[in-house]
Amino acid sequence: MRRFPWFTLVILLLGILFLRDAHWQKSEEIFLRWLLKNAEPRGPVASLTVVEIGADQSREKGSELAPLESSQRNTVTLAPFELALFLKAALDFQPGVVAFENVLKWRERDKDQEQMFIDQAMRVPKLLLAAELTATPDPDAPGPELPGFSQVSGRRADLAEFSGVSRQPVEDMRLISSAGFVNLPEEIANDLHVPLLFQYRGEVIPSFALQAVLLWMRVTPPEVKVELGSRIILPNGRSIPISDDGTLLINPNAAKRARRITLNQLVFAADERDRGAKTTAQLEDIRDQVVLARIPANPLSPPDVFAATIATIQNNAYLRRISWIFDCVMLVGVVAIANPVRRFSRIDLLLSAIAFSAAYCLIALAVLSRWLIWLPGFLPLGAVWILVLFTLILPTPKNAARTVAVAASPPAP
Repeated sequence: MRRFPWFTLVILLLGILFLRDAHWQKSEEIFLRWLLKNAEPRGPVASLTVVEIGADQSREKGSELAPLESSQRNTVTLAPFELALFLKAALDFQPGVVAFENVLKWRERDKDQEQMFIDQAMRVPKLLLAAELTATPDPDAPGPELPGFSQVSGRRADLAEFSGVSRQPVEDMRLISSAGFVNLPEEIANDLHVPLLFQYRGEVIPSFALQAVLLWMRVTPPEVKVELGSRIILPNGRSIPISDDGTLLINPNAAKRARRITLNQLVFAADERDRGAKTTAQLEDIRDQVVLARIPANPLSPPDVFAATIATIQNNAYLRRISWIFDCVMLVGVVAIANPVRRFSRIDLLLSAIAFSAAYCLIALAVLSRWLIWLPGFLPLGAVWILVLFTLILPTPKNAARTVAVAASPPAP
């Protein structure tokens, strides 16, 4: 009986450790990012229109390399007049929800224009304004009561916890709008994971992106059932998968399925529509959509994270990791071929490993693009290359393929 090589036990144990360790599993997201970067966005156009109403002026000139705090990054510096102009133009197309991604805090010199914005905001059927939570509120300031979900099950310890509101619009605007919390805690949020739920003084409340979707679907928090670590169940039969920390794994490419226009384009289209022109047909379907007003993304922050989250939920375009059974099958397969590959020559072995790696990446890319199923990369490819490394280092068996030099016979006299 052929002796089984000892290093296959090393590969098997490393694979099991990889499957059981959550931190090692996080490394698979590096491969996922590569897949998403190279995958073509597919699916229907989302019921979302992103309107860029200005440039990010929260950074002073000459300080391009200085990182911004979250509160600075989300503070709008546009005048109320410009935002009122946006609302007036958007309302001509009857959107279902108008959401502001940035916290609306006016400069002192613009206070006199605030009423212009409020007058237009009162005409919006469903208005969502950004706010920020804090874990260290002012002890002298009473914390506001926030509506939360009443049907919640599961462990809440992994949710980001807050006890106060640090930044929010003035009271006049809060009375005519809903609040959406734009916090992106560094310990749980990144370009792939966006929080949908927060814990506020013992209550589970929705984030900005989830609140926008609930308003668009005409769903109230008491109608929603939350199963932490599993899913958010909506009354219309749809569900949103979530992790233990209340985050949603998003596809950043989903933001490309939303319409994107500038404020100037929107105002021009509204003027053309008022004059009876028929050049704005591409904007007529904004009716009943979510219109997201935003400052262009800061280069140091995740781009379009809220737009991608809203579009992902609207289109049910959720990324799903393939079952762990696939990992086990791949691992067992690598161990099973350990003996046969030792009979290969070194050149054939290297070429075969390169061909397998390329084919596997192409298959994983096709599966993600077609079905939004995420295949692991580090485990199968790592196991194959560890096997190749051991085979190259260790002595080859006597029956391995060898390159034999054949001398040509001398010509016949």
